[in-house]
Amino acid sequence: MDVRHFLWEAHGPVATITLNRPERKNPLTFDSYAELRETFRALVYRSDIKAVVITGAGGNFCSGGDVFAIIEPLTKMRMPELLAFTRMTGDVVKAMRACPQPIIAAVEGVCAGAGAILAMASDLRYATAESRTAFLFTRVGLAGCDMGACAILPRLIGQGRASELLFTGRSMTGEEGIAWGFHNALLPVGAVLDHAREVAAKLAAGPNFAHGITKTMLHREWSMDIDTAIEAEAQAQAICMATQDFTRAFEAFAAKRAPEFKGD
Repeated sequence: MDVRHFLWEAHGPVATITLNRPERKNPLTFDSYAELRETFRALVYRSDIKAVVITGAGGNFCSGGDVFAIIEPLTKMRMPELLAFTRMTGDVVKAMRACPQPIIAAVEGVCAGAGAILAMASDLRYATAESRTAFLFTRVGLAGCDMGACAILPRLIGQGRASELLFTGRSMTGEEGIAWGFHNALLPVGAVLDHAREVAAKLAAGPNFAHGITKTMLHREWSMDIDTAIEAEAQAQAICMATQDFTRAFEAFAAKRAPEFKGD
């Protein structure tokens, strides 16, 4: 992957995206937003990449939009330009949810603003007790409804807790994050990235086509009634049953050996 505004590493089927401006706690710019959007869009066509880890350099995840590279210019834009920007940032989340690969956020230190959104939009989140996650838009005079936060965050941690974080902009501690279901596990400082990569490798070794279906259905069923969801899952599972991975899994079980999944 040819990128300029963050680091991209691929070790076998697992890719790692590292936000790499550690001297500023890895803030985003107009260019890095756009490049993240295009990167996640391109992953739809990357059958060689089975799972993605997103993290930040220097002990912090992401401090949000760069104050001088983004916030200051926004104060001088007119409505059409502002709307183009907010739609572009929202497209990052759309692209993350649309790519079939599981995305795992390895969160240490500061995870704020748009950084909190990147973690929220990931499929799994690992952090430390010292991690601090803040949807701080209201603290800069903006609404909490940024990049899908009012739709996604309540589904992760509940309406009341999401309301508090989005109204106050206060930091959610690592302990709160695990208790509320935002984080999947807390790890020691310095161990989060390795753990995230281990989980990614395990997922990458699994039935990748089926993982993509699971991610799709988790996303789409938010807006379905129960009967529609059950029918959609019936169709989705029937598609998975037609894959060679399903047959291989049965044959491996019958032969008392571990299955080898190939994503076909």
